[in-house]
Amino acid sequence: MHCVKSMNLVCGLLWIGIVILTTGPVAAQESPADEFLKFIRAEGLRLRAADQPPKTRDEWQQRKTLVREKLAESMGLPTGEKCALESRLLGTIQRDGYRVEKTIFQTMPGIWMPALAYVPAQPGPRPAILHVHGHWKGAKQDPVVQSRCIGSAKLGFFVLAVDAFGAGERATGKALGEYHGEMSGATLFPSGMTLSGVQLYENMRAVDYLQSRPEVDPGKIGVTGASGGGNQTMYAGAYDERFSAAVPVCSVGTYQSYLGAACCMCEVVPGAMRFAEERDILGLVAPRGLMVVNVTKDANQFSIREARKSLVGTQAVYDALGKPDQLYHSTFRWHHDYHQPIREAMYGFMTQQLKGEGDGSPIAELPFQTEEPEMLRCFPGETRPDDWITLPQFAAAHSRAVLAKWIAPTTAAEWDTHASQLATNLREKVFGGFPERSDLSAAAQQAKQPGPWTVRFSPEPNITLTMHQQPAESPSTKTALLLNLEGSAVAQKSPVADVLRKGGWNLITVDLRATGIYSVKGDQIGRAPDHNSAEWAMWTGRPLLGQWTYDVVRVLDVLGDQKPVVIGDGPAGLVALSVSALAGERTGGVVAMNTMASYITHVPYDNQRLGTLTPGILRDVGDVAHLAAIGRAPRTVIVGGVNGKGQSLDFLELTTTYAPAVQKGRLVGEPSRIVLLEWSDSAGMLKALE
Repeated sequence: MHCVKSMNLVCGLLWIGIVILTTGPVAAQESPADEFLKFIRAEGLRLRAADQPPKTRDEWQQRKTLVREKLAESMGLPTGEKCALESRLLGTIQRDGYRVEKTIFQTMPGIWMPALAYVPAQPGPRPAILHVHGHWKGAKQDPVVQSRCIGSAKLGFFVLAVDAFGAGERATGKALGEYHGEMSGATLFPSGMTLSGVQLYENMRAVDYLQSRPEVDPGKIGVTGASGGGNQTMYAGAYDERFSAAVPVCSVGTYQSYLGAACCMCEVVPGAMRFAEERDILGLVAPRGLMVVNVTKDANQFSIREARKSLVGTQAVYDALGKPDQLYHSTFRWHHDYHQPIREAMYGFMTQQLKGEGDGSPIAELPFQTEEPEMLRCFPGETRPDDWITLPQFAAAHSRAVLAKWIAPTTAAEWDTHASQLATNLREKVFGGFPERSDLSAAAQQAKQPGPWTVRFSPEPNITLTMHQQPAESPSTKTALLLNLEGSAVAQKSPVADVLRKGGWNLITVDLRATGIYSVKGDQIGRAPDHNSAEWAMWTGRPLLGQWTYDVVRVLDVLGDQKPVVIGDGPAGLVALSVSALAGERTGGVVAMNTMASYITHVPYDNQRLGTLTPGILRDVGDVAHLAAIGRAPRTVIVGGVNGKGQSLDFLELTTTYAPAVQKGRLVGEPSRIVLLEWSDSAGMLKALE
């Protein structure tokens, strides 16, 4: 086994008519559906273009401090005093050379982690390995995970295998096989937490558990996992220096390569590309032992090619610290898996790093037999306690705790100051800032033409928006900008568009970035229709809600003194409310129709847009009602509403949820500034907008 002195040294086996008016510099494109990905990739490259490898120990130490601080902040890593573990033994299975203990321990108050401890027969204290699972159906019970746990235990390692939050025995239901990603893991984002951060914290608590066991040598602990487990391994090894060695398998590549891939919520670190690349995270492991494993048949983001890009920079860190031989890269002619040759390479590496034995060469695996997954469960069948706290329930409780810190101003003057600060937080902290606004005067002139028109323009380089106007049947000064995140064509055919036309309104619709004709191919994963585009945007620190809000601000620049009423249909209502908070005085009012009324949900989101679930908005601004409260539009109309699962709220629920906005209007002497209506009251909406 060889260290990575260059990328040539690797170890292991290689293996409609309407006149179309176009304005501004619109980039050539093969297909509108490709545009957003090209834009986001260019953003990723721009963010890290100035990076240079560290040349000295002091230079790396400064960068290390920054990356650690920013990583904890971006992940929303839990802070504060740790709760007691209160570990409980639930059962034991005796096997040749080791026993398996079924146990649970508390990672956060009321949050329990089921685990399997593989305890070798040899007397302790023994070196230990934390085995974290990836997206295998059985989680810690899966035969793929069992195999490396048993193999490690038979070689004398104390092994701990744990279930990640939302997976295995910790799903929303009691059966194995539930996926903790997409709109389940996304329930954490609005509060400022992330699934990756929770996983990191809980794996640190797993180290606490290991160090509490008399059979474990507390100074000799390693961590390994594949796929999503490899991702956990990288962050655990990087952040918790109690790990002496880390072996991430089928998981290392580059952050840049995530832009274009479909990955789990557990792999997303919002805004990470603003302060680091994956090479920096791997560098945090140094000078401790790190063996990165990749295979030939894998997704691009986990490919040997992408891993090598990162390892060039990581090797520079190890060199600067004087420990070049502590970094290894093992490659195999195989697919996305943790098969026997990889396990054997891991055994050899861990033996060298944790026992101080051998030269790190692979160690042959001893014969073993895996168990039926059901036999290994801490709570077989339906026996898990009914009061078990699931991931969305935890997210809801944490979100309520965050909102409990929201203190409403008591005077109109206080509200002015508070609203201004929250608007700044929204733009800068939550949305990651806005780019400089380019001149759109040519588009503005074209949009003043009477009759139906289509105008295309660039709100910022490499992004195109397409606006359409359908004028009222008779000349009218009333203009509505109708937003629908399914795109302009869907908006034009919607019931609200029909209501507006019959009401004598000029109707403008728009395809915002990554919506409508610009929708990303294959974007939907599970319940998230914009799963991939929303993830990519998060990586660059400019979540989609912020990008959509900026797009609408640029539409207002084009429309100039027309001051349209901005109407958001469904999830687009959150865009309309965000526009009101940042540029509401440039509108004739805003409307949120059948929009999610609160980010807090104790079940996975459904019928929502991942792009509107903006990381940290509850912490830095408040809930949807607070967003409405800080709006600067002359009038805000809320027409119906739904919960996080997409179920309609009755009028009492609606008024209760929006109470902060209503109370603010009364406090500042403008009680009619916010209007709440039943979903079916379209006539009331038009009257409120007059």
